[in-house]
Amino acid sequence: MNGTTPASGQATAPVRMWQRLDWRNLATPLLVIMILMMLVVPLPTFVLDILFTFNITLALVILLVTLYLTKPLDFAAFPTALLLTTLLRLSLNVAAARIILMYGQNGHGAAGEVIESFGQFVVGGNYAVGIIIFAILVIINFVVITKGAGRIAEVSARFTLDAMPGKQMAIDADLNAGLIDQEEARRRRAEIGQEADFFGAMDGASKFVRGDAVAAILILLIDLIGGLIIGVWQHGLSVGEAAQNYTLLSIGDALVAQIPALVISIAAGIVISNVTSDQNLESQLKGQILANPRALGLAAAILGFLGLVPGMPHLPFLGAALLLAGVVRYRAKHAADQVPVPEAAAAPAPETEEVSWASVEPIDPLALEVGYRLIPLVDAGQQGELLARIRGVRRKFAQEMGFLVPAVHIRDNLELRPGGYRITVKGVEVGSGEIFPDLLMAINPGQVLGDLAGTPTTDPAFGLPAVWINRDSRDRAQTLGYTVVDAVTVVATHLHQILQNRAAELLGREEVEGLLAHLASRSPKLVEDLVPKLITVDRLRKVLHNLLAEGVPIRDMRSIAEVLAEHAGQVSDSDELTALVRAALGPYIVQAISPGSQELSVAVLDGQLENLLQNNLRAGGDKVPLEPGLAQHLMEKATAVMQSMESGGMQPVLLTAAPLRQFLAKLLARPAPRLRVLSYAEIPDQKQVRVIASLGA
Repeated sequence: MNGTTPASGQATAPVRMWQRLDWRNLATPLLVIMILMMLVVPLPTFVLDILFTFNITLALVILLVTLYLTKPLDFAAFPTALLLTTLLRLSLNVAAARIILMYGQNGHGAAGEVIESFGQFVVGGNYAVGIIIFAILVIINFVVITKGAGRIAEVSARFTLDAMPGKQMAIDADLNAGLIDQEEARRRRAEIGQEADFFGAMDGASKFVRGDAVAAILILLIDLIGGLIIGVWQHGLSVGEAAQNYTLLSIGDALVAQIPALVISIAAGIVISNVTSDQNLESQLKGQILANPRALGLAAAILGFLGLVPGMPHLPFLGAALLLAGVVRYRAKHAADQVPVPEAAAAPAPETEEVSWASVEPIDPLALEVGYRLIPLVDAGQQGELLARIRGVRRKFAQEMGFLVPAVHIRDNLELRPGGYRITVKGVEVGSGEIFPDLLMAINPGQVLGDLAGTPTTDPAFGLPAVWINRDSRDRAQTLGYTVVDAVTVVATHLHQILQNRAAELLGREEVEGLLAHLASRSPKLVEDLVPKLITVDRLRKVLHNLLAEGVPIRDMRSIAEVLAEHAGQVSDSDELTALVRAALGPYIVQAISPGSQELSVAVLDGQLENLLQNNLRAGGDKVPLEPGLAQHLMEKATAVMQSMESGGMQPVLLTAAPLRQFLAKLLARPAPRLRVLSYAEIPDQKQVRVIASLGA
């Protein structure tokens, strides 16, 4: 029993796959394979009759579909359909030529009933007339319809491409004005792109029909010459008999293929020349040609006059005049029945909607505005790469800093350059730049071996010199020591840097409540005892804001909550609570600066200056009054120390007494933004400290 189970499973697997196969999706591939097989596989005459009938039917269906289009994009698959129908006709020509040359000596019915009917009935069995009719059809198709449709497609494609920026700007204007939403704007942009693709495809597809007309002429000549040679030399027919048999069959084959080609060409001309509107072609013609009764009445009068002139055909002209007069009378009666409603009886216009709070648009906490050339990078419908990178940036920031920033609201902005972008926090611009999606940015980290040819620029995230280069220059740039990134990485890195610098501003009450809810899922009793019994949410947010303002992550929310639960009942000042929290987080803060057993290199205050600042602190209470000259000197020295330590590959750190730490951090935040100010209480006992600089008065 156990040995038969796998075998039965293997046998049923193909059956299940066969049952799951969707045959509806195989219609087009099977049609293409069938067309290609006709080029090499001989077909019976009855199969050839069916395929010729199918070709004519398909051409008529396509023509009728185009007559009811309201805009060209309603039949966006027409260029592909044009290619397939052209390939089908050529395959039928090849299959029919094979039968004609093999069995043409048997007479008019040798190639099937369809070819025989076109050879006998359409041209009356006269091959000279058939050749002339065929030549006329080719001229109509090739010179008039196909050439005109191709020219319209070429001009339409060019004008559509030229109009794309203006249409994009109009969509952006409607979106900014609130007339449409993001979904409608995305749909309109996709439609504009489809228009350009459609007319470009039609410009190329018209060459199929032109080539088909040339191929039809050559196939006819080959059939005629080959038929005469085969009939006379291989089958012993006289020249007259061979000409009669093979010529009529060749003419029938040419006509049965050329008439559907003419129908398809007419359909192509209708699709291309159709002006986009909310009405199909029938409604447009009926509403525009018959809309002017004066023109119709004047035409009826002229035709009636010509019908009364001696020597002119009276019945056709007078009949046409009576027909137009009847149309004018019907239109006039129809218009009279539609009596307009008086103004007094007309329905009152709807009142304008009253202004409400719904009209006030809230300011986005975090937003990214892009120029119109960057829309594909942030369009979900086009699988914009930047969307995924932004999600990755938010995830990385949450892992580093310990809380989740608000979602980035993305919108386009007509005021920006086509490749420009702008990052705003609470409606205020905090960063901007310009990128080129087709190029790469080569950033100079400071030790490169040569220059690169390209457009000089500056890395928007860190302010380093950079160059926009072509993609094929990536390897050379990396060999010279440049850091090469694509345009999407430039924006993502810039956004991440702004999130790091603006973390305190992005921490709102909602984010704090989210932090507490997350902590409560693991330590519910701690949160219950802390908020709001010992500290309010606003005071907690102030403490967390102070930590983030100096780049201290709040990932260890449990330790922060425990320190606050211990001291919040006795200490009311948020800054003092922050200092206590920093002391508890000291090992974590120092580890981020000097990981492991590495020595911590620091700068310290000169003893005299530190005593002066502490005395001023005791005298001034909450503030530390400083002379302007001394404050300026201190800021200059701190900037010099920061640059000196950075040039030596060290993280700039200033170590000071705990009471002075917050004052110095605020004082030196602007002139030395990368200088970390730590207190002695924050340094772990086992950490080795090396003093390399001193800030004196």
